[in-house]
Amino acid sequence: MTQDHQEGISIYVGVGTVGSLWLLQLTSMAELRAQYQVSENSSSSSGRKLGLALIGLTGGAAVALSVIAAPFVTPALRKVCLPYVPATTEQVNNVLKALRGRSGHLVDLGSGDGRIVVAAAREVNLKGLGVELNPWLVWYSRWAAWRNGVSSSTSFITHDLWKLNLYQYNNVVIFGVEEMMLELESKLAQELKPDGCVVACRFPLPSWQPNTTIGEGIDTVWLYRRPEVVDQKDTNTTK
Repeated sequence: MTQDHQEGISIYVGVGTVGSLWLLQLTSMAELRAQYQVSENSSSSSGRKLGLALIGLTGGAAVALSVIAAPFVTPALRKVCLPYVPATTEQVNNVLKALRGRSGHLVDLGSGDGRIVVAAAREVNLKGLGVELNPWLVWYSRWAAWRNGVSSSTSFITHDLWKLNLYQYNNVVIFGVEEMMLELESKLAQELKPDGCVVACRFPLPSWQPNTTIGEGIDTVWLYRRPEVVDQKDTNTTK
């Protein structure tokens, strides 16, 4: 298992534990309030002070956890939930195979921890933009780009992918969910450059025919061009 994969798993596990910790903090606050009421009834001055201090500390921790957890929880409340699921090493390698030989700028829609943008800049010399709603992941992505020496050729923004005009990008990467692919296909048909390409991961576009299919199972990626510019004789499958 690579270091990048281990970091992705750590972040993913951390996201799951944040919610549990949040609930534990709220439970602790309720218990401390009850203890404070008991100490208040016993007329103990030191007990009241200790109770107030513990309530203050626990309340502060709960607020901090709420701030951290909110960006991970809110995607589930949107019309189409696009959760953060780290790409596997094989998925990243398959995306790089699809992008090899391409030029211009890349955009990763729902870039998560930034590993696709960072790998594309490092391995295939593509300048890239990561678009992600979660600010914690955006900041982590910037740090990862700096650590890998590609911060000058990458950028990451907190932005809604549906409000981003894709025309300025030659290469579009999306780790989507099935529910969003039809709407995304319509957006791509309107905004993608004639010579642009799309690399879809985990779920294919519902109507477009891929030029190339790389990998298998959950690691499969599909390489597309706009239907009107696809040369059918170039269609092939690589595994």
